[in-house]
Amino acid sequence: MTEIKEHMEIIGADGVHIGTIDRIEGNRIKLTKKDSGEGSHKGHHHFIDRSLVADVEGNQVRLSAVGAVAVTMEEEK
Repeated sequence: MTEIKEHMEIIGADGVHIGTIDRIEGNRIKLTKKDSGEGSHKGHHHFIDRSLVADVEGNQVRLSAVGAVAVTMEEEK
C-alpha cells in the first residue's frame, strides 16, 4: 500500500471514476473535496477503506468493488 500516493485516481472494479486521493489517514483513503458530489455531500471529504484496494497501476488505484457499491461504503467526516 506504500505505492498509493496523493492525487492518484480511484476507480471502481467497473472502471468508473470514484475520486482523487487527498491523502492516506491510517487505514483509510481520504478523497479530495472536489469529488464529494452534490447536495448534502458537497464540500465534504469522503473516505474509502484501504481493504477495498484491489490493485495499483500507474496513477490509478482500482478497487475490488464497483463504483456504485464503493460510494455507499464511503464514510464522511
